[in-house]
Amino acid sequence: MARRVSHRRILRRLHELLRIHRHGAGRFRADCGGNALPLPARCAPRHALGHPPFGRLSCATRVPLSARIVGTRPLKIALAQINSKVGDLAANEIQHADAIARAVASSAQLLVFPEMSVLGYPPRDLVERHGVVEACEAAVARLAKLVPASMLALVGLPIKSRGRPFANALAMLRGGRVEGYATKQLLPSYDVFDEDRHFTPGPHSVVIDHAGERIAALLCEDFWQAGDARAVRCYPRDPIADAKANGATMIAVASASPFVAGKDAQHAALLVTRARKIGLPIVSCNAVGGQDDLVFDGGSRVVSAEGVVLGGCARFTADMVIVDTRASIVHAPAPLSLDSERFHACVLGTRDYIAKTGHASVVIGLSGGIDSALVGAIAAAAVGPAKVTGLLMPSRYSSQGSLDDARETARLLGLGRIETLPIDAMHLSIESIVANKFAVTGLAGENLQSRARGLLLMLASNATGALVLTTGNKSEYATGYATLYGDMNGGLAPIGDLYKTEVYAMARMLNARHADHGFAMPPIPAASIDKAPSAELRPDQTDQDSLPPYEVLDAVLRVLVDGEGSVNEAMEKSGAPREVVQRIATMLDRAQFKRDQAAIILKLSPRAFGRGRRYPIVSGWSW
Repeated sequence: MARRVSHRRILRRLHELLRIHRHGAGRFRADCGGNALPLPARCAPRHALGHPPFGRLSCATRVPLSARIVGTRPLKIALAQINSKVGDLAANEIQHADAIARAVASSAQLLVFPEMSVLGYPPRDLVERHGVVEACEAAVARLAKLVPASMLALVGLPIKSRGRPFANALAMLRGGRVEGYATKQLLPSYDVFDEDRHFTPGPHSVVIDHAGERIAALLCEDFWQAGDARAVRCYPRDPIADAKANGATMIAVASASPFVAGKDAQHAALLVTRARKIGLPIVSCNAVGGQDDLVFDGGSRVVSAEGVVLGGCARFTADMVIVDTRASIVHAPAPLSLDSERFHACVLGTRDYIAKTGHASVVIGLSGGIDSALVGAIAAAAVGPAKVTGLLMPSRYSSQGSLDDARETARLLGLGRIETLPIDAMHLSIESIVANKFAVTGLAGENLQSRARGLLLMLASNATGALVLTTGNKSEYATGYATLYGDMNGGLAPIGDLYKTEVYAMARMLNARHADHGFAMPPIPAASIDKAPSAELRPDQTDQDSLPPYEVLDAVLRVLVDGEGSVNEAMEKSGAPREVVQRIATMLDRAQFKRDQAAIILKLSPRAFGRGRRYPIVSGWSW
């Protein structure tokens, strides 16, 4: 007979874990989702305020009786949308224990965590390291002791397996023990995913009886089946159909689905469509937080068999929601525009990368241009303006207007420290060193200025321990309009997956809706938006001396990069002449060596530069 586990005992166990892992408790809020993003208009604007791992247990308005789950027994469902840090099992275990305690206190009967929640996702080759999987299994065994017989908890972890050594699994915890595992059947191997490298696919859908329901436990791709991917994938089996054939009356899906602008709306539509198609309610719990180049935006939901969203978690923050199907509660956050989504993703990805790598502050080069102004705004929202240092590094070609715009950026954002470090003395010194040996003219002279600035940024980083945020955008990375070991220096590229036209759009959106995004006033100087973009590396220079107009350039790149289209297709869709498209295509290929050495770029689109776009540097293929 299953042992009854009291709420008081769970709380005692949670306090024991906190004592055991007190080194982790000190880092918990910073490393594991303790900082909330500025939320949409329904919430008070704020700058990087700390909060516990779950800021609330959400309830919202009742819906009509007709919207309730029909044909399903009343059930209390807990969605634990936690922010795991890959490899930090101590802090991750504490988050799980806290969620279990809250779910038990709310009399929840089903508790669902995200995919790979104990280890963090994606673990990449860390899962191969000796002792990692065993430590995950031990953590889950401890967590199982906190779960009463009245509740089923689904927890994500890697387990040992035949074939390839591991499987991506959901542990089913109930009555103080691990009752079994459901293993992921469909292993994605496209874009940023490489699960086939480590995991063996599960053989079938697992259905478990609980609280009068037959609950199918699926993992991410088992349910989404590349329905939100750039390219169609055809799998030989359908875990959803398999689950229904095995008598499932409810589908529970644990996911770690990375953010892509617009994908949350796709996921919501897929949940509604598939719930109606199979005639079963669906519980979907997604990860939240930043991990390297990936951002997870949450958006967990419970959907009735009729396709009605009964409850859900906030996006871009750790959250826990209890959905009582008898009360038919609905939590419907205000929809975000694509520009707003991207901004929240940039802030969350930047914040978590800074915190999870052990940094506390950042340094950026402020040029007075639109890119550095936007990165400054993202940094201020991510860690607070007091922890952002801006370096103004004027050269002999810098205009007074650019200096004024850089200072105005710092003023609008309230940055904690501003330093002006002219680079002309460095420029002259290097010219003197190489005199009569190398000509410091043309491209060499222009790149020298950028590399002098890069040197100062890295010096400031070493001197203060701050992380350098680089300010390049996707248009520049695509065409190579950036300097290796110069303006490309840095640990993270927050806007590296935003085309220049998207940079302008986000800046305008922030100025128009600054209060909704945590700013007391418009954060971007109007002059930075209105003036012609320029690197100011030679007299009267503008970007369009070297590049087509950004409206044309970005239209072509969306076909060549995002759509993997041909020159002819790019001509047709952009309206640009062949010679312009061909030139852009050539620049794209030639810049691959730069992109391979770039800072980590936050993924915001279906086709970001980085591990999801793996092109050779040396290639004889021509457009």
